[in-house]
Order: sequence, then C-alpha cells, then structure tokens
Amino acid sequence: MDATALAGWTHAYSGKVRDLYASPDHPDRLLVVASDRVSAFDHVLEPGIPSKGELLTRLSRWWFDQLDGVANHLVDPVPETVPADVVARAMFVKTLDMFPVECVVRGYLAGSGLLEYEESQTVCGIPLPAGLGRGDRLPEPIYTPAFKAQLGDHDENITFERTVELVGEGAATELRERSLDIFRRATAIAEARGVILADTKFEFGTDRETGEITLADEVLTSDSSRFWDADAWASGNRTDSFDKQIVRDWLVQNWDSAAEAVPPTLPAHIVDRTADRYRELISRLTGDAA
Repeated sequence: MDATALAGWTHAYSGKVRDLYASPDHPDRLLVVASDRVSAFDHVLEPGIPSKGELLTRLSRWWFDQLDGVANHLVDPVPETVPADVVARAMFVKTLDMFPVECVVRGYLAGSGLLEYEESQTVCGIPLPAGLGRGDRLPEPIYTPAFKAQLGDHDENITFERTVELVGEGAATELRERSLDIFRRATAIAEARGVILADTKFEFGTDRETGEITLADEVLTSDSSRFWDADAWASGNRTDSFDKQIVRDWLVQNWDSAAEAVPPTLPAHIVDRTADRYRELISRLTGDAA
C-alpha cells in the first residue's frame, strides 16, 4: 500500500489504515495520518471509504476529549508544516513505547466471541452463563486481550496470564483495569445518546518522558469498535450497526477466502452505506453533522 508523500516528513510505517511520519524538527513526536483504506479479515480492501480517514480522526479526537483524566498521546496543535490537505485526518502525537497487546473489551456477545460461545459457552476461554444469544448483553464487560500480529497476520487471542508474561504483572494489570474503566465510561456516554458500545479495542504505550501508561492510536471509532442503535437492539434487531460490519457481512456472503487469496472489490452500494453509517455515528454521538 502506498502512503502519501508529505513534504518535510519522512514516511516511517504504514498499518492497514494509518500511515506514520517522522520529522527531524520534531524528535520524539510522530504524525499519524488516517487513510481512507478499509480492512476486514486482515485484508486491505478496494476501494476505500470516501472521507473515512477524516471521520475516524474526528471521532478519535472527540473521544479523547470526553475521557478526562485518561492520559493520551495527542500533542496539539498539528505543526504548520503539515500539508493542508491532510490536516483533517492527522494527529500529532508523542512517540510511545507501545505494548504488543490489543486491549479488547466486550460488553455484548458478537463476532468471534459468539462463535466460540456457541461451541464452548466461553469467550476467549472465559466461562459465561448459559442461554445467551446473538447480541445479548454480558453480565459484566470482559477483558479479552490479543497479541498484536505483524501486518498481514492474524491477531492472536491470549489469556491474561500470557499478557503478564509479555509485559509484566504490573503493566498487565493496569492495562486491564484502564481498558475496563474506559469501556464503562464510554458505554455510559454512548447510551445517553441512544448508541450501544458492544465491544472495542484499545492500544497503550509507555510515555518515554514520564513512564506513564498512555492511551494511543485511534479510540472508540467505527473501525476499532462495534456500535449499535439502541432502539433497534431493544426491538430485536442485532444487525443495525454503525461500523464496518456492513463490509464484513458482504465479504462473508461474496468471498470464499479458502479458494480466493484476494478479496473481491467492494460494490459501490456497500461503500456508500458504510460511509453513511460512519457519518451517522458521529452525528449521534457528538450532535454535529458529519
């Protein structure tokens, strides 16, 4: 995947969606630029979702503002040397020592968790009560970390004990407690706006200057989370989603991943619906048109 060339900035890394840039003028800082790329099932798909990078950045910034007291990696303002055409999808951030853990929190039964539950009545090895169905609320949010894979590989669900082995008991415990606390706070904020936060993933790193564990990357966006319409959920509709589940569902129906290495091109109506739902989520949460 090709990253946009930015004058005065050196491309450092590209993930599935974000491109990272460095500058000698800003040591210990990075520029994170969200692209319009969309990924599902560990593949970057074609085409991208129009304005997706700007929408994700806008929503992440809004959530960072809501989470008072939670240290995050943002540094404002964005330097004037950043080209105007990428400012709306850029975040200027501290360079952190990132933990190799995806901090996943689940409040509802969905996705891979549902598939595991149907087989073993567990999610990531955590026993759950009998009788739960698709989209049901769990008795309490559960923390189900994953080991962050290299680009193109699958993230690996891991136990809390394995997290302790990776990062140490103190850090592992703090990652779990911070993740659950942020999830509970975000759940209340979303529910007050008629939106259900079903699950999400957080990423953290250590601040090189203070040693503090710091929230990083995107946060509570349509790419990193499942959001549902609360009224639709209450009526029994467990598919009315504000995230890229539209893309996932279309791929499941139209792509034989065992026979075809490359996913098919997304049709225009799927791209348009996904973009509309991203915008609607921002409007519902922030009260501003997207």
